[in-house]
Amino acid sequence: MSEFGTCHADGGDYVVEALADADRRAVARLYYEVRVATMTWLDPSTFGENDFALHSAGEEVLVAKSDDGSVLGFVSVWRADEFIHMLYVRQSSQGSGVGARLLQALPGWPGRRYRLKCLVRNTRASAFYARHGFRVTGHGVSDEGDYEEMTFAGPRN
Repeated sequence: MSEFGTCHADGGDYVVEALADADRRAVARLYYEVRVATMTWLDPSTFGENDFALHSAGEEVLVAKSDDGSVLGFVSVWRADEFIHMLYVRQSSQGSGVGARLLQALPGWPGRRYRLKCLVRNTRASAFYARHGFRVTGHGVSDEGDYEEMTFAGPRN
C-alpha cells in the first residue's frame, strides 16, 4: 500500500504513489502513447519516448499503478506555482476514476488553487477538468495549439 492508499477501478485495485525510478520507462511510454492517440492534429513524429524526462524535469510526479504493477496514469506538478503540468491516463483506464484519484492525491487537495493549461482541441480533458472544479481563467497559444488556462475553484456541488 502506498502513502496515498489503495483505490479501486475497473474491477481491480490500484495505488497512487510517488514516481519510482523503476517506473520511469513505463510512465514515459504511457506519456508517448497517450499523446500520439490524443493529439491527432499534430505530427506524431514530433513525439518521442524521451520527452517525459525533459518535460517533467524538476516536477513532483505521482503514479497510479494497478495491483499487478502496471502504470495506469500519472500527474506531474510544479509545486512552487501549484501548477499541474501533466495528467495522463492510459486509454483503457480513462473514465474509470484514475484521473480523479490522481488529482485527489495532490498535496493539499482540495485546499490549494491548482492551475493548469488544457489544449482547446482536447475537449475530453477540458470536460474532465470542468467536472472536477476547474474554471477557465485565461487563454493562450502554444506550439501544440490554443489552450485554456484553468484554475481549481473547489469541488462542484
